[in-house]
Amino acid sequence: MTGEVFPRTRPTSQPPDRDPDETAEWFASVDAVAARHGPDRTRDLLRRVNLHARSTGIDVTDLAETDYINTIAPADEPDYPGDESLERRIRALIRWNAAVMVARANRPELGVGGHIATYASAADLYEVGFNHFFRGKTAPDGGRRSGDQIYFQGHASPGMYARAFLEGRLSEGQLDLFRQETRRTSDGRPGLASYPHPRTMPDFWELSTVSMGLGAINSIYQARFNRYLTHRGIADTSDSRVWAFVGDGEMDEPEAQGALTVAGREGLDNLV
Repeated sequence: MTGEVFPRTRPTSQPPDRDPDETAEWFASVDAVAARHGPDRTRDLLRRVNLHARSTGIDVTDLAETDYINTIAPADEPDYPGDESLERRIRALIRWNAAVMVARANRPELGVGGHIATYASAADLYEVGFNHFFRGKTAPDGGRRSGDQIYFQGHASPGMYARAFLEGRLSEGQLDLFRQETRRTSDGRPGLASYPHPRTMPDFWELSTVSMGLGAINSIYQARFNRYLTHRGIADTSDSRVWAFVGDGEMDEPEAQGALTVAGREGLDNLV
């Protein structure tokens, strides 16, 4: 990124080794055991070392989990493809409009409220996605790509409406009718649905999400179905992506976590 704060002094994707020489000695020992006695003895030896460490009071239960480390080394990161300053200002405008929309929906004579923090906390993810990653069905790509499918976090809908307002797709009057689908503006436009739902707003939302972890489980099976379409030659979805935004306690829902094994088992790298 331009204007970065952190210098690119260590071209690696791993944390620094506090004693490389000692680490090299351990590696050499493992290599020697593997070469002389084979993989079975090597696994047995490492297992015994693990048990010994536990017996001396050293907690090694977290060895299967590591801190998140970007797979791209800082020195290999490309420059940001957009105008950071302009995009930051756009995000600020959308955040403000989304917050005002929810605040106005919560005025005493209405009291319908809304979720004010969801989009504010995820605005960077959404906006970078909109500007640089998400692809529509009419994207100029030679017609091969069938378009992405996005499972928005439903409580973030004010941000989507605020963005559509800046794009000229929604009017100020419609923003003033947030969560008032049955009402209409003075020029006859409908109010805005609380959450994504293609039946209430067929020209705006493509997929319904929110309740009971629907976004998580539906996105996983959507990605799996897309693979099925490609493998059976029904439709070429090989270059399509399914994007799922899960938050606001959704990962406490058993439905949200229950299908994660499906994504892992099926190797769904078309799902983000």
